[in-house]
Formats: sequence, C-alpha cells, structure tokens
Amino acid sequence: MNSPLLALFLRDLRVARRIGGSATMGVVFFLVMVSIVPFAIGPDPNLLARIGPAILWIAALLASLLCLDRLFQADLEDGSLDLFHLGRAPLELAVLAKCAAHWVTTGLPLTLAAPFLGLMLQQEETALAAVTLTLLAGTPALTLVGAIGAAATVTLRRGGLLMALLVLPLTIPVLIFGVSAAEAATGGTVSFAAPFAILCAISLGALALCPFAAAAALRSAGE
Repeated sequence: MNSPLLALFLRDLRVARRIGGSATMGVVFFLVMVSIVPFAIGPDPNLLARIGPAILWIAALLASLLCLDRLFQADLEDGSLDLFHLGRAPLELAVLAKCAAHWVTTGLPLTLAAPFLGLMLQQEETALAAVTLTLLAGTPALTLVGAIGAAATVTLRRGGLLMALLVLPLTIPVLIFGVSAAEAATGGTVSFAAPFAILCAISLGALALCPFAAAAALRSAGE
C-alpha cells in the first residue's frame, strides 16, 4: 500500500517542478504581500515590529491558497481521479499523499522564506524564530483544510474564488493561534507554549479529519 502512495507523492513533486512549481509562485506572492505593507501603513519601525507576525501569517495564508484549487482538478481532467477511486490504496491516503506533496512545494518554502521576509518588518531574532516555528506547525493545517475546499469545488470551472470563500473561515483558528503564539514569544500576557500547543493540536486534528472529509467530497463529486 505504501508504494502507490509514495509514487503519487513523488509524481506531484515532479509535476510541480516541471510547471514551475507552486513554491516559486507562493514565495513571490509572499514577498509582494510583505513588501507592500510598509507602503500602506508607513515606515514606522515600532508599528511594523508589533504587527509583523500578523502580516507574515496573513501573507502565508493567502499564498498557500494560490494553487489549492488545482490540487485535484488536474487529476480530474486527466482521469487520474478515477484511478484513485479504483486503486488498492484508500482514497483518504491518496488525499493525504497529495496534501503532503502540496505542503512540501508550498507550505515548506513559505516557512523557510519567513525569517528573511520578517527582516523587512523589523522583526527581532526571537520573533523570527517564533514565526518560523508557528508556520512550520500551522501550514500543514492550512493545506489539509484547503484540501476540503479543493475537493468540494473540483468539478467547477474556475472554482478558486468559491474554494477561498469556503476555506478562509475554517482557517481562522489557525491564524488566531499562530499569531498569538508568535506574539507571545516576544512578550505578552500568555506564554508561548499555550497557543503553540493549541496550534499543534489543530494541525493534528486536521491530519486526522480532513483527509476523510476531502475523500467524501471527491466521492460525492464522482457520483
């Protein structure tokens, strides 16, 4: 059972590399979002340092949604989705393999780029480390929750906007505790451990539940 899932994971990585990869697009969008904020709110270093974690998290959230609408749509177009239904590996595990490949090509590059882009927002070393750690723990949840929206809109042409409307409300808890943990690392009324533990719990909960929800949506779309 592991062999077809590994093949699916590696296939998605190769496809992402050949078409330019969602990593480049996501990081460029991340850079643009972070770059325009000082022009919008002014170059006040104290203000940028205070709201920097929130800006980084919002930019990472939006960047992670860029290619999610194509997570299953390309498989529907070339017939691969039918093979997922008929394969010996459960559809839930196939969804999990595709989510893992998407996170490696999107969420991980965003996490690695965050410390460098955080310097543009006057973030100190402690804040940069905290934001990076929270993104590493929280971006898998963004991908897994996004997979539900991608599966629900897989049969719709240009369903990216509808997918974003479905997914964004579900990502609010990830955003809240991700920003809270990053801000707590640089001082605050709560310790870093409490919101970070909740963020990790959300990602683990998404890992346990979202593949089943996305697989159910794919089965419903295939009927």
